[in-house]
Amino acid sequence: MYGDDFHGMIGRSEAMRRVFDLIRLAGDSELPVLITGKTGTGKELAARAVHEESRRRSGPFVPVNCGALSETVLESELFGHVRGAFTDAIRARKGRFELADGGTLFLDEVAELSPAAQVKLLRVLEDHRVERVGDEQTIRVNVRIVAATQANLRSAMVNGAFREDFFHRLNVIPIEIPPLCERRDDIPLIAQRILGHIRLETGRPIYAVDRSALELLCAYPWPGNVRHLISTLQYAAIRCSGETIRPEHLPYWNAWSAFPT
Repeated sequence: MYGDDFHGMIGRSEAMRRVFDLIRLAGDSELPVLITGKTGTGKELAARAVHEESRRRSGPFVPVNCGALSETVLESELFGHVRGAFTDAIRARKGRFELADGGTLFLDEVAELSPAAQVKLLRVLEDHRVERVGDEQTIRVNVRIVAATQANLRSAMVNGAFREDFFHRLNVIPIEIPPLCERRDDIPLIAQRILGHIRLETGRPIYAVDRSALELLCAYPWPGNVRHLISTLQYAAIRCSGETIRPEHLPYWNAWSAFPT
């Protein structure tokens, strides 16, 4: 059985228990994992949990935001380069695959990769070898791939934006993180954890959310999920002068509940 905190993921709802079970099972394997879920649900936390549950836990966990890599630097960032490979290559540099050797490479927002980049990654996933830009020598890497996206990859495949062979190579162990609105029973637990972080960061003695405010938090749809709840409580903490957050401290979106803004 799990406690309420599973590698930083907070929850005791049935939906999250299923996620924890899948992460534990994924940790027993070396197969690729594809984590899906809306923005703010905690996909990177889930990826780190897979790493911590695996035999690779003592190795590196290397995250890559695929959406932040332009096509011109992608190959160098992932595979590295040798000195003189291009104008700014004043020294050799290891890529993310080499840095993740013996551990886990986390490809976040993998749907942002171009089809050309997907082909290059597919080749590495199949033969476990990389070539630094400007070098003909291949380097063998021992890396476990965990990818994540908020996009609907099946729709992207239909539109030709995501390769079907690459999808099936990544989607060996699928893990879907439910949105916060589908696990409202976890909101009081998550809120308490967030308040603990707020106390550490600000030194302000805010220890609780009163019942009326908590009912509102549990009823709200949370389009930004856990990240949205964090920013909401941070805002409420600024407005709160005591030890307990009350409805009047919550932001403007609760105006529909006749609260002062």
